Amino acid sequence: MEQQQSSFQQKDQLRLKEPRRFKVIIYNDDFTTMEFVVQILTRIFFKSGPEAEKLMLQVHRSGSAVVGVYPYDIARSKVDKATKQARNAGFPLRLSITPEEQE
Repeated sequence: MEQQQSSFQQKDQLRLKEPRRFKVIIYNDDFTTMEFVVQILTRIFFKSGPEAEKLMLQVHRSGSAVVGVYPYDIARSKVDKATKQARNAGFPLRLSITPEEQE
């Protein structure tokens, strides 16, 4: 009796996960001007004028605000760019990156 060969390929299931996301937080200080903060928020974080002003006031009143949530590389790039522009303008603006809470 002839044996039949079954030809099948085993498919490996590849489970893809969304990349972990990180919050970019901007902090208040006594030296960086409100106008400069709005400029950073519009040019680097692509916030609209009214949204940038709202965030700037939140930072001014409460001490900090989340300005965006991004994959790590993008968050790091934006923080580095904003910090470099602040230093070049003579401001001590501080930003940080923290992991977003997992749901």
